[in-house]
Amino acid sequence: MHLPPDNHSLSPHTGYTRAHWEAAADALLAAVEPYATEDRALYHFPGDRESWSGRLSDGLEGYARTLLLAAFRRDETALERYADGLAAGVSGVWPRIEHRSQPLVEAASIALALRLTRPLLWDRLDDGVRQRAAAWLGDALTAEAWPCNWELFPVTVGGFLQEIGHGAEASGKAIDRGLERIEDWYVGDGWYTDGDGRKYDYYNGWAMHLYPVLHAWLAQDERLLDLYGGRLSRHLEDYARLFGGDGAPLHQGRSLTYRFATTAPLWLGALTGRTPLPPGETRRLASGALKYFLERGAIDTNGLLTLGWHGPDETVLQGYSGPASPYWASKGFLGLLLPADHEVWTSAEEPAPAERPDAVTAITAPNWLLQSTSSDGLVRLHNHGSEDVRYDPYYTRLAYSTATAPSPSYDNSVIVGADPSRTDIVPLGVGEGWVASRHSVGDGVRVTSVVLVHGAVEVRAHLVAGAEPGTPVRVTGWACRDGVRAEIRPAAGLSRELTGVTGDAATLFVALARLTAEPEPAPLDELVTVGVDDCGAIQVRWDDGRAVRVRLSDGEGVEVRATGPSD
Repeated sequence: MHLPPDNHSLSPHTGYTRAHWEAAADALLAAVEPYATEDRALYHFPGDRESWSGRLSDGLEGYARTLLLAAFRRDETALERYADGLAAGVSGVWPRIEHRSQPLVEAASIALALRLTRPLLWDRLDDGVRQRAAAWLGDALTAEAWPCNWELFPVTVGGFLQEIGHGAEASGKAIDRGLERIEDWYVGDGWYTDGDGRKYDYYNGWAMHLYPVLHAWLAQDERLLDLYGGRLSRHLEDYARLFGGDGAPLHQGRSLTYRFATTAPLWLGALTGRTPLPPGETRRLASGALKYFLERGAIDTNGLLTLGWHGPDETVLQGYSGPASPYWASKGFLGLLLPADHEVWTSAEEPAPAERPDAVTAITAPNWLLQSTSSDGLVRLHNHGSEDVRYDPYYTRLAYSTATAPSPSYDNSVIVGADPSRTDIVPLGVGEGWVASRHSVGDGVRVTSVVLVHGAVEVRAHLVAGAEPGTPVRVTGWACRDGVRAEIRPAAGLSRELTGVTGDAATLFVALARLTAEPEPAPLDELVTVGVDDCGAIQVRWDDGRAVRVRLSDGEGVEVRATGPSD
């Protein structure tokens, strides 16, 4: 992909300006064009993968998601081609929008693109085409959505149809129904769970915030914008910390093949004026993510986004991932709606949070603890509250980072017997430098866990209860990867191989861990000391003199308190 040369006088960190984003969008749009059908209604990308929705739906996905990119780019030449495809698609080529069907998802992208480019595309269509398109989209208003972020797709379609005066009553009902539904999943402090349960991942940004805020902004509804924009602004306080110093997003959750769609909420905050981030930090974070993927093989030799993370990688895919699925990365180009003279484009880049002094950040809603170190730009997420067993291991591991991916060998896990599962997670709190939870393993086994962090160092403690005496337990740490160093060593109850056995009562296992990209880090023994007293409490002392006492209980949870020299 050819981009303009970096201009480090303007952007000292990535060198990416608006011209780089435009060039990236143009290259992606040019690359997909040869894969359009003759009538331009479908885009079939090469490869033998097919989603569970089938080839026809996958072709519609290719049209809808690349149309969204053309809409953000406001490329009139490209939009003319998509107008031809729209006319053919709604004349019998596209599958109908039915209950819980993939076309409902793609209808939202099409409706949003039409709404954003109305004078350039919709208003230039023949009346007959407009009528057929409105009728095709109209099925989205009554189609049953899966009980998750899908509830927002009828909202997005309804917003466009309401604007053009088609089915105002049905559109209004669909909007109200979807917005009311997501209230059930708002848990506070800017965070949603994606449906019932505790499903926390990037869908917060590229779906749960994106669609309501864009709808409110486009409808010029200040009441809704204050509500959803306020939530977005609060979310961005935490969200900005989910990117490494090299621009990498955290490797956690599902649909990771959408890659730099992770930047959408950053741009959305700037676009709507609902962000706590300085303009230069917004561009640093967004440009960092784009550059991270472009430099690591996300684009193949045909100029197409691959199904994967860096290059092709089936481990990050789901059954719904079709050849065109990665093009939800188009959402990352939302920033092109900002005019060239907007301060996000004209301000010098400012350091991202991971480039600033070391930080440990408690995120209460998902019960997460973030740990970042400026020496290597790594961000680590200690997960003590997010769970979706359908997509294990990207939800249920104890920790994730911007430099590692979950491994088949069960990294960051407590394996009781031969069972690495982690279900029924119960958050037990998060505070200054610590986070805790309880989970189930198999039938009747409970593990109460706490992690304490300082710098890049972690103290991980696990109390295993309900297992038969003599049951083997193994504790694992970070997965290995080139360029980073993963360490784990026993501190209590574990052998050198990080294994132990349960006793007659609840049994405590403690380990020290570290993930770092420093070439010569100080030995762990110089940075922390750990002991267990006669009462079973864990005594931790960091190299700066701070001390903490931790007590785990199978029935009462976790007690963490700072201690002094006499304690």
